[in-house]
Amino acid sequence: MKKVFFFAAFLIAAVSLFSQQISEETFVVNVEVPVRVFKGSQFIDNLSINDFEIFENGIPQKIEAVYLVKKKSIERREEKRRFSPITSRDFYLFFEISEYTSKIGEAVNYFVQNVALPDDTLTIISPMQTYRLKSRTFEVLSKDRVVNQLKGILRKDALVGGSEYRDTIEDMTQLARSLSSSIQSRREGTTESGATLAAESYQPQTVIRNLDEFSSSAYENLSLDEQLTRYVDLLNRLDNIRQIEYRKFLEFANILKNKEGQKYVFVFYEREFIPKVEPKILNQYLSIYEDRPNVLHTVTGIFDFYRREMNIDVNQLKKAYADSSVSIHFLFITTPAKHIYGVKMEEQSEDIYLAFNEMAQATGGFSDSAANPASLFKKALNSSENYYLLYYSPESYKKDGSFREIKVRVKNSDYRLTHRAGYFAD
Repeated sequence: MKKVFFFAAFLIAAVSLFSQQISEETFVVNVEVPVRVFKGSQFIDNLSINDFEIFENGIPQKIEAVYLVKKKSIERREEKRRFSPITSRDFYLFFEISEYTSKIGEAVNYFVQNVALPDDTLTIISPMQTYRLKSRTFEVLSKDRVVNQLKGILRKDALVGGSEYRDTIEDMTQLARSLSSSIQSRREGTTESGATLAAESYQPQTVIRNLDEFSSSAYENLSLDEQLTRYVDLLNRLDNIRQIEYRKFLEFANILKNKEGQKYVFVFYEREFIPKVEPKILNQYLSIYEDRPNVLHTVTGIFDFYRREMNIDVNQLKKAYADSSVSIHFLFITTPAKHIYGVKMEEQSEDIYLAFNEMAQATGGFSDSAANPASLFKKALNSSENYYLLYYSPESYKKDGSFREIKVRVKNSDYRLTHRAGYFAD
């Protein structure tokens, strides 16, 4: 399973007649900016065109129209020039999960029962493949049947699609426990080279554990070199599973840019933990086997691997998704770490969290974390359904491919605003 990144599965044909930036032969460009205004968590719906200010690259721009939209309905309009806002809604739900839970089912049920409207489009990207609801689904099936079908799909795909990830984590956990057990037995006796360990080199811990739970029989018969090598292999496998396909990210943003209407991407992402051999244990291996270059090399390589960082251009992704005029909502599911003897379950989500959190901010979307994905989804949906559409024509526009930064303010207020960060002048 490619953890987190099934954008490749989503690269479906998507051709549109309009984009969010409409260029005319005279290079007059009309820029559309969805803006959400909050006081606390409350959406403010009584603002007029005169309440807003908009800046492009720090230069004030003339706002030519403002529309208040609730769900898909234009509730109020103020126009100095007439525009034709497209308020159709495309929803994309990415489930980057290795296990299905009842709370995931609650999230799906809430969306179908309370949010989805007959003309909305819905695309679901599971750990296995992409599904798109047919346009007349709600005319043919009851909402309860749609919910049950979606739950079944996610349950099955999480079980199958997450199997490689779960198996890798389980194997790493067993190996980490076996390596911890091996160092303990050596501390209590002698090293493989015959040197007696000093009693003061180890401060034993008092641990009560279930013998079956601790069993790592699959690896206990392997030599130390074999265990360490196998652990490194599993680290590389996990890294490959979690690999970001950077090019696919950019392709997905381009597809969304060419789709008309309002586009909402919700990413359900489970907090990840990697089973690491505790550093103090690896250090003890370095001390005990200082005369074994192959062991020293492998252990040092493990330390280096722990420090590896994901190599992606987050700034470029932020600009690409802001340019596509899509709102990304990042729902970080804070699954708690398991407590396992001899194993340090260290969080391995910081890289993904940083990227998606910044992408959400750059697109005017929602980002939050909680153990309950259903409550996160409700908050994200509630914060995204109402918005203003602002239109302006940039002064001194040049089609030079540069990124134009957008800043929106509300006069004389301390409201919190969310909107896309800008667009490419292309």
